[in-house]
Amino acid sequence: MSEVSHPPERHMTPRKLFYLGLGSVGVVYGDIGTSPLYAFREALKPVAHDGVTRFEIISLISLMIWALTIIVTIKYVLFLLRADNDGEGGTLSLLALLMKTANGHTALLMLLGLMGAALFLGDAMITPALSVLSAVEGLKLVTPSLAEYIVPISVVILALLFVVQSRGTGAVAKFFGPITAVWFLVMAAAGISHISDDFGILAAFNPYYAVSFLLHEGFYGVVVLGAVFLTVTGAEALYADLGHFGRRPIQWAWFLLVFPALTLNYLGQGALVLGNPMTMSDPFYLMYPQWALLPVVILATAATIIASQAVITGAFSLVRQGINLGFLPRMEILFTSETNTGQIFVPSVNAVLFFGVIFLVLSFKTSDALATAYGISVTGAMVVTSIMAFEFVRARWNWSLPVAIMALAPLVVLEMIFLGANLLKIHDGGYIPILIATAFTVVMWTWRRGTAILMEKTRHTDIPLASFVSSIERKSEHSPAQVPGTAIFLTSDPESAPAALLHNLKHNHVLHDRNVILTIRTVNKPRVPSHDRYKVEQISERFSRVELLFGFMESQNVSQALATLRKTGLKFDIMSTSFYLGRRKLVPDAKSGMPYWQDRLYIALANAAANPSDYFRLPANRVVELGSHVII
Repeated sequence: MSEVSHPPERHMTPRKLFYLGLGSVGVVYGDIGTSPLYAFREALKPVAHDGVTRFEIISLISLMIWALTIIVTIKYVLFLLRADNDGEGGTLSLLALLMKTANGHTALLMLLGLMGAALFLGDAMITPALSVLSAVEGLKLVTPSLAEYIVPISVVILALLFVVQSRGTGAVAKFFGPITAVWFLVMAAAGISHISDDFGILAAFNPYYAVSFLLHEGFYGVVVLGAVFLTVTGAEALYADLGHFGRRPIQWAWFLLVFPALTLNYLGQGALVLGNPMTMSDPFYLMYPQWALLPVVILATAATIIASQAVITGAFSLVRQGINLGFLPRMEILFTSETNTGQIFVPSVNAVLFFGVIFLVLSFKTSDALATAYGISVTGAMVVTSIMAFEFVRARWNWSLPVAIMALAPLVVLEMIFLGANLLKIHDGGYIPILIATAFTVVMWTWRRGTAILMEKTRHTDIPLASFVSSIERKSEHSPAQVPGTAIFLTSDPESAPAALLHNLKHNHVLHDRNVILTIRTVNKPRVPSHDRYKVEQISERFSRVELLFGFMESQNVSQALATLRKTGLKFDIMSTSFYLGRRKLVPDAKSGMPYWQDRLYIALANAAANPSDYFRLPANRVVELGSHVII
């Protein structure tokens, strides 16, 4: 299976740049492009208690424009897109990069990375529920009698969205960009048509209004910030999808289409409310004439489905990174494209997200209620990314401490203020993303810690491979019988004799003509070139040690890698080769290692892990599993 790679950006043709930019509009900007459906409406509510003044409306739009400018444009588009790990972005990519140069901060960086990943997974549950609900709610304005069917319609749309995941996004991905581009153009046109309702809204470009509002509104100003932050939700996708499109296409799409369209639409919503305060109930849909409402609702629903698709596939990619980096147990990963290994389907993750999304829709019922629960996961993920970016510029770009503080401290302070504003919504449903993120963090931390403890415990009983080979190669009357063929023993510790090898000798009393000790390692880079894929060491006449290296964005297809290895001189016939796997039955022990509940969680995760023969793409009829008991 080959990996599709984009040409180096400096050699990118204008045609390629255009198509990649158009594709990024659908995938990268789908989430942030649906924010105008509800962001301004939610921001108006905290200040509407005693009537909204002209100053407050202009100030809200000013806050939104400057949030887009500072957080999305400056932080993500201009800065973070340059903080890549061999072309890949995202929280775990940044973590993998920083682990190479972690100067005593390994545990803290790992915890931050896990928190950021967990918050993103929480966002992947909330985004589809909120986006689809907010789009379908436009039907109330078309025909009020449809109001009671909004939740059932949303559930059906979301159910279909998750059902079709297994078919892959390749077939429909080509339509994502154009549809979302039309969505942005329609939003921009609506904004332009209403700015003339009150040209005074153009004063929102002056940051004085944003700052003055926060200084004078006090507590209400902080509450409003929680809603204003809805305008930048989806910004993390900019960074996470860096590897799919490259920096320049994402930047061009933002400056030429997305940023202008969002700005014009928010200005239009503000001018509409200035001209007619009665439109505060739903300023986005009330921008359109009655005849255009149904087409806009349909287009909005399509845009929200695309936005949901983007975060779902993003969750699949993040989980695969987490598995390869050792933060999650092996899971079944299905590839839905013959040419692009980035298009994957993870059934277990799809099921968890589906039940989570449907639970949120049925629990909150409206986008108004769900919007209060939104924001915490996004702001939390942004704060984590900013803190990790501080370590990145110090370790990788060699910035001095004062320069790093001056550049990033204002961003961190601003995002902490946004996070604080969103934390005020905890009692209104904000606890949901916190619970989701906490659960995912505990799962990943438990798997990482449990695996380390398990390796440490088994190491005490391990036999050094060198001494084992030396003793077994001595010819004696007790030597095991030699049988034809090749035996490949998978192990995570290439310095010790694999348990499966010892069990095979103990119970079967045989040794193959050729014995390969195979270790599979994931390196802290997205991909490994084919010529660097393997390391081979001949230990003795019958024993050799092979190490296969994979990037954290790659599928660990061992059969394919071994086929390449055969061409380089390690000769064996796959039909006379047996793969030996050790399978451990774990027994909890409350007196050592982790607490008893964490032992049980680790064992449950281990039991739910995908079969290694499936995960590593081993030939099913050539695999032998030998088990043992281990107390953890």
